[in-house]
Amino acid sequence: MASGHTATREQRARDVRVWDLPTRLFHWTLALLVAIAVVSAKMDALSVHMFVGETILALVLFRLVWGIVGSQTARFSDFIKGPRAILAYIAQSKTPGAAPVTLGHNPLGGLMVVVLLLALGAQAGSGLFTSDDIVVDGPLVPLVAGATVKALSTLHRLLSDGILILVGLHVAAVLAYLLVKKDNLIRPMITGRKRVAHPVEEPRRASPLLALAILLAAVGLVSLVARAAG
Repeated sequence: MASGHTATREQRARDVRVWDLPTRLFHWTLALLVAIAVVSAKMDALSVHMFVGETILALVLFRLVWGIVGSQTARFSDFIKGPRAILAYIAQSKTPGAAPVTLGHNPLGGLMVVVLLLALGAQAGSGLFTSDDIVVDGPLVPLVAGATVKALSTLHRLLSDGILILVGLHVAAVLAYLLVKKDNLIRPMITGRKRVAHPVEEPRRASPLLALAILLAAVGLVSLVARAAG
């Protein structure tokens, strides 16, 4: 009897398009750029580090706008929840099958997305005002007072360690879902599709051309701001 129910569930299970191409490209490009930023800083390749930092800032700006006007699962309104909902999700997750099924980010994952975006935005933004007091200055250093440069340089150094911790927590959570809860969060972020065992309406998708326009605007804005002191 149990095998019959299992067969029925397998027949009903189907792939649903969860993540659009712009969101997936953003995710993996940002991961690569963060890795390059860390390595370039360790190797004192500061010209590369600064270019990557500006690119990260443009990507974060893109994601913030895409989180408002983009596809359904990419929108902040789809996954940003209040403290009560997050705590309830954590409590329900302790019991197998009790937590509600989400197509996109669950409440805890949504919180991590917001924290990472804010941290990376602050890190990349502060880098524009950072100086090592020797040979390298951020492009906007001439526009602010020395005390501001010193404060933002300190913030930039402290955030670098914090971001590594956040990335580590993110990777650990993804592995925990994969190994413990048997929920593969990596495959959907590669293919865009998630296997679901119950009838569900596919999320609404925004135009990739809109995403491209937003990205180009973000790149242009960051480029304009970064060269404001020139």
